[in-house]
Amino acid sequence: MTTAVHDSTSKSEALTGAQRPRPTVNRMVFAGSGVTIILFSLWAILAPEQASTAISTVVGWIATNMGWFYVLTATVVTVFVLVVAFSREGTIKMGPDHSKPQYNLFTWTAMLFAAGIGIDLLFFSVAEPVTQFYGPPAGEGGTAEATRMAVVWTLFHYGVTGWAMYALMGMAFGYFAYRWNMPLSIRSALYPLIGKRVQGRMGDAVDIAALLGTIFGVATSLGIGVVQLNYGLYLLFGIEEGVAAQIGLIVVAVVMATASCVSGVDKGIRRLSELNVLMAVALIIWVLAAGRTSFLLDATVQNLGDYVAALPGMTLDTFAYTGAAEWMSGWTLFFWAWWIAWAPFVGLFLARISRGRTLREFVIATLTVPFLFILILVSVFGNSALAIVTGGDDAFGQAAMNTPERAFYSLLEQYPGAPLLIALASLAGLLFYVTSADSGALVMSTFTSTIQDPTQDGPKWLRMFWAAATGLLTLAMLLVGGVPTLQAATLIIGLPFSIVMYLIMIGFWKALRAERSQREGRSSTRRSAAASRIPGPDSHWRRRLSRTGSFPGPRAVRRYEDEVLVPALTEVVEEFRAHGRDAELSSSVVGYQDLSEHTLTVRMGEDRDFCYQIYPVATPVPAFGGFRTNPDSDLYYRLEVFNETGSQGTDVMDWSHEQVINDVLDSWEAHLAFLSIHAGPSVIQDGEQGHPDWSTDIHDVPTGQIPAAKEAQP
Repeated sequence: MTTAVHDSTSKSEALTGAQRPRPTVNRMVFAGSGVTIILFSLWAILAPEQASTAISTVVGWIATNMGWFYVLTATVVTVFVLVVAFSREGTIKMGPDHSKPQYNLFTWTAMLFAAGIGIDLLFFSVAEPVTQFYGPPAGEGGTAEATRMAVVWTLFHYGVTGWAMYALMGMAFGYFAYRWNMPLSIRSALYPLIGKRVQGRMGDAVDIAALLGTIFGVATSLGIGVVQLNYGLYLLFGIEEGVAAQIGLIVVAVVMATASCVSGVDKGIRRLSELNVLMAVALIIWVLAAGRTSFLLDATVQNLGDYVAALPGMTLDTFAYTGAAEWMSGWTLFFWAWWIAWAPFVGLFLARISRGRTLREFVIATLTVPFLFILILVSVFGNSALAIVTGGDDAFGQAAMNTPERAFYSLLEQYPGAPLLIALASLAGLLFYVTSADSGALVMSTFTSTIQDPTQDGPKWLRMFWAAATGLLTLAMLLVGGVPTLQAATLIIGLPFSIVMYLIMIGFWKALRAERSQREGRSSTRRSAAASRIPGPDSHWRRRLSRTGSFPGPRAVRRYEDEVLVPALTEVVEEFRAHGRDAELSSSVVGYQDLSEHTLTVRMGEDRDFCYQIYPVATPVPAFGGFRTNPDSDLYYRLEVFNETGSQGTDVMDWSHEQVINDVLDSWEAHLAFLSIHAGPSVIQDGEQGHPDWSTDIHDVPTGQIPAAKEAQP
């Protein structure tokens, strides 16, 4: 439904090729989903009538018996993401506590804005309001009430309810990948629910369901793009509408997506996506300026008010008393299934660009920023079309309703400079079409791979396969019955993944409860930071004062590590072992100034391991009152304490032997308190996957102060 752009910026870019863990193909997920898509496509191509009958039968059954389930699921998801956003857990970051957003606010919202538009939105922005005007779900068509609600129904189908589904998947991806360093996979969100079984058949089944939903969702968008672009090419170049031209457009999408996968032009595709938005904005401004400007602005404001007022009732309306089952299956149920099918795809993109954002920021922005753009686009184009119909041009309205692929172009033909508008719309549509195929192949390759680094993508040859498979499925569905068949297939395939979404909500909530218990454990046992910094009996207040103006360089840090830090941590490890604990101290050079990180780990069996890490963080030397306290260097080094959720903001540099030991014990007692408070399994990271890397990364420390090469954590 939207076009995702690529973002490959990652911590792992600082690693050498030999150090980076390479993605591997998940053979079970790849085989299960790949074989299913190929067999289904061949069946539809070789027996189109049989396939059409079977799809129609299943859709009829779902519309009659499961419509309530789709409506309820959309409502539950919306309520869930809002509860998470405005609860105490809304302050949790999609990443370690110390992480900072990868993109500034303007860039981030602009990318959310870009995610809110695709060729299908141009298709339905005219076709749906006109269709709802003639055939509303309740009441008579062609009335003033039908006119008023026509655009509101379109906004409902493209509004916050659907974006809530994207927000749910984006939170799940971002939280478990960036905060817990788990694989970038849907099955990771189910770990708190089913444990290590996510690595087995159950996890494979979840990923297969997600992939099937994604490919049918992408194929639906491509199918809509094919028929709409075919008509645009007919207007521009006289290319006849039909199967031959549509096959050609599918081949173009597959070839260009494959070229992108092979040549690695992700940044180019991203720029094209941004250009798409600019062209869409240009079309909006043109229609707004050349049309009835004041009416369109008035209607936009009223549409927003009507949408907000009617949203609660519309969200749970199953039309149980009006018998609108056919309307429901063709509109609301189809859109909810389509949003569900696209949720893993767009959710992955939203997570990629939102690392370091809090859950509250993420949900609010995801529900509002794209919708505001959709509101303007749908209101301008939809009300412009309705103005033509209510003005007496019934032929335009009937054509828009019966041949929706022509509706948008028919609207543009009503304005000055129509040939240029049509050319601009066709170019924008073509770019939306190609970027959907490309980014869809990218996401599907990720879903069928085992990737430890959450910022990497699947192998290139796998992207090529999924680009071709998507083209084959699109062709098969068009041969069976065109866009209506694509809509019907999406309605069917969205049903199993809607069940997965409930499991994701349960698993995600369990993880957030564990996080709350962890915070409560720390607050109930850990001493304040001020208390931890009080000098021991062997110190003097003058030494404490001198530390406030001390900004140690690498040599001082290494000396302190050798003389105090490592001996203190070693002593604690030996004492843990003396008490029968499986404890170890590991150290590794982080890659700059020969400084090292030190991690004390105590294995806890089936519960979450205790880890206490000291990591050197390069920090700019501050200036107080214009006086630079260290004129010889621009940097000093903090020895910060990290745990599994990030930096604790504590600098142990120059602490005494006893102070370091006491801080470790404070953290240990807080961890034990967390395990006693939290009911249920506390392990988030699968033991077979190794331990997360809790250190800083390139987005969280001043530029240029990160190691050129840092050992990758599996």
